[in-house]
Order: sequence, then C-alpha cells, then structure tokens
Amino acid sequence: MLLHILGSSTLAPARPSPLRQSGAGTGAATVRCASSSSNPSPSSSSSAAAAAGKQVAKVHSYGALDYERRAALRWSSLYRRIAVGHGGRPVGRTLGAWDEGERRLDKWELCRIARELRKFRRFNLALQVYDWMTERRDRFSLSSSDMAIQLDLIAKVRGVSHAEEYFEELPDPLKDKRTYGSLLNVYAQAMMKEKTESTFEQMRKKGFATDTLPFNVLMNFYVDAEEAEKVSILIDEMMERNVAFDVCTYNIWIKSCAAMQDADAMEQVFNQMIRDETVVANWTTYTTLASMHIKLGNSEKAEKSLKEAEKRTTGREKKCFHYLMTLYSHLGKKEEVYRVWNWYKATFPTIHNLGYQEVLSALVRLGDIEGAELLYEEWASKSSSFDPKTMNILLAWYAREGFVTKAEQTLNRFVEKGGNPKPNTWEILGTAYLKDGQSSEALSCLEKATAVASPSKWRPRPTNVESLLANFKEKNDAESADRLMNVLRSRRCEENEEYKSLINTYAFQDT
Repeated sequence: MLLHILGSSTLAPARPSPLRQSGAGTGAATVRCASSSSNPSPSSSSSAAAAAGKQVAKVHSYGALDYERRAALRWSSLYRRIAVGHGGRPVGRTLGAWDEGERRLDKWELCRIARELRKFRRFNLALQVYDWMTERRDRFSLSSSDMAIQLDLIAKVRGVSHAEEYFEELPDPLKDKRTYGSLLNVYAQAMMKEKTESTFEQMRKKGFATDTLPFNVLMNFYVDAEEAEKVSILIDEMMERNVAFDVCTYNIWIKSCAAMQDADAMEQVFNQMIRDETVVANWTTYTTLASMHIKLGNSEKAEKSLKEAEKRTTGREKKCFHYLMTLYSHLGKKEEVYRVWNWYKATFPTIHNLGYQEVLSALVRLGDIEGAELLYEEWASKSSSFDPKTMNILLAWYAREGFVTKAEQTLNRFVEKGGNPKPNTWEILGTAYLKDGQSSEALSCLEKATAVASPSKWRPRPTNVESLLANFKEKNDAESADRLMNVLRSRRCEENEEYKSLINTYAFQDT
C-alpha cells in the first residue's frame, strides 16, 4: 500500500460497529491509498456524479504538503535543472548558483521542487534540497512537517539508523505527531516489528494516536507482516476511541480480510464503506477489491471492480492507469491492457519511464513479446532519460527464455544510446549466460555489477552464486572461485549466513 504518511487523507467522524473477521491465511497484496474524494470521469452516470457531489469530506493533514496558495512561479526550470541537467553536480551548488545569479529562492519554491522529486522517487535529490534549507535556518523557517519529510527522506537515502539519529537530535517541541508519525512509518516500511509497535505505543501515551494515519500505518504493517488478524483489534480501538476512518482504513481492512481468505468479510467491509456517508469509494478502493478478488480466484468480480475503478479515473492520476494495466494483465485481458494504454496516452501529453515500465511488464506477463518489443523501441526512440529499469524488463525475459544473443544486443544498444546499466542489469545478463553454460561470462557480469558506482544495496542472487561455485569446484577452477569471492567480499556477502553456507559447501580443499 502506498500510504501517504506525509500527505493528506480524508477523515470520517463516527463509525458504525466494526465487523469481526474470521478465518486464517497468509499473504498480502498491494493496496493503494489516495485522497478519498473522487471526481467521476465523464463516462460516469449523472446520478453518480450528483451523489458524489453531495459527499462532505473533512480534510485533515499533517501539514507536510500544505503550502500557501499563491501565483504560479517558474520553479519548473530549476526543477528540470536539478532532476535532469545537473550532470552530477551537487544540488546545493545548483541551488546556490540559481539563488545568487537568477532569482532569490523562497521556501515555497524549494518545497514544491522537493515534492516533485519525491513524486518521481528522486529521494536523494529531494533530501539535498531539504539539507540546503536546513543549512540556512536563519532564512528558512522549518516546521515539524518539514522535519517529518526530511526524516522520511533520510531513511530512504541513508538508512534507518541515520533517521533515528536525526529524530533523537530534534528539539522536544518538534517531536510531535508529525515527526513521530514519520518515524513510525520508517520502522513499518523497514518491517521492524518491535520498533514499530513501540513507537505506536509511545504515540498512544503522548496523545498523538488520535488521528487515522498512525492506525493505518500499523494496520498495513500487520497485513504485510502476515498478522492480518490484528487489524480487527485496531479497528475496534478506533471505534472505541472515536478515531475517524478514511478510505485508506477501509482499503486496509478489505486487504486484511483477503489475506485471511475471508471473501464474505471483505464484501461486508466494502458494503459498510458504501454506507458510510463520510467516505467516498474511489479508484483505489476498486483496484484494491480487484487485486483481492484476483488473489482469491474470483476473476468475474475482479473485472467488475476494474470497470468501477475506470469510472472513477480522472486525468490527474497516472497511478490508476498503471494499476489497471497490471491487474488486467493478471486476468489475461490483453485487449484491455492495450485499451487502457491508448486511453493513458490520449490523456497525458507525456508518458514517463514508469508508464512504459508498467505496460511492458503487463505485456511480458501476457506473453506478448512482439508487442513489448515494439513499445520498448518506441520508448527508446523518445526517452531522454534511459532508465535501465525499463530495459531490464525485456532483458529479464530474454534471460529466462535463454535468448542470450538478444539479451546482449539489447544491452549493447542501451549502452550505445547513453544508458548506464545498474548492478542488477549486469546480473540479469549473467543469468542468461549461466543458463547457456557460459560460466566465465556470467562471472564477468558479476564483476561489472560490482564495479558500478551506485548506492544500490545489490548483492548477487544466492542461486547464481551457488551455480557458479558448483561449476568452478567441478572444474577445479580455483582462480575463478577466488574472483567470485572478491565479488562477495566487495558486497559484504560473507556476513550473511546464506552466503556463508554456500561458501563452506563449495570450498576448495587445501592440498
């Protein structure tokens, strides 16, 4: 689930008595949460639009994205310079040059730029924007909302331990529900159960667990941790303490029912949501329902939910199109994937890398490799940002199917166009070589992956390591084994028990 921890969400006042879930099971699927108000598309019926128009929603926010309303500024030029044209130059230098040579920057512009960078998962660049403001506290007044965003970015870029240090150093007045909520989300995203529960308990004691967001974070954590049965306990607590539900709360509740294989309870929760006049079911609700029905094998209900999601799709939310293509592909509906893709292209003047990644993944899942190759060529001819993730989708299929030559040609063309392969790109090609019995070339790919200057936490897959070690031991190739050990040491794999076991199993005996 994409919980907008630092964004806004719609809250509902009082709740009817919550449902109890029964049954058992494991597994979790993805739930999306967006704003709970929904504007039906022109294809929605007029009566549905009128009904939606009557919904009254009270908007609550932790303030992290609430900027003052003002005339549009030309911040986008600076954003593009940071996101695309900075050429490896530190963001602080770019901001300083603009501030001195172009026009004096204000906080609204900088927060807007950081927000856009976060939207496209450019977390490192966004953090550098906040670091630049932090170094100029005498000029920029940073609130606890800003600190909450910065804490979240630190965790994403530098790791949880650095986020913890940042939180501990905050002045006590800034350790409020916003920064505590951000820390809670950091622990939940890292699947650190003890710290997640402990932080939530601290928020309870300090009176910060009075809003929907911390409950949503903890409930979603339990679903992802395969402890979905605990969601109903938190639902009861929210009822007892009169903590309002929002659309995300219902989506997580639905998700927990599906995780416990309880289709009846899932339908009951959805019906309760429909009766709740303070919450408007939006596309996230119906795509959530669709993904749960797919998980439970109810294809007809899944397709019906996707049609309902389409009625609530607007021209402002690309994610909805992404989920529609993905879910239709899981249903085996190739014609629907193409229909949504054409609708997507007609709606947005520019299709970014993520859009191509979603449709390519959908087509590969459907086995339409010819169509995927055509769209990949379309992307390669238009893109100015050669994201290896896009190319990796086709590359991985070639590797799985044993098309070594095609994999080589695809990667070579990508590099010729100016693309920079990531460590996992080289390993994908290495996997193709392994399937083709070319161990030496596979090892070379792992060495190239290690040489890539990247903050990636990449480690070679244990299955690939095992295949290479077994091959080298069979051939008594100690030199290649030593080269592989250098790869493992460079990525600190020897600290991991799984790799240790492989190394001991296939160790060469001293002679």
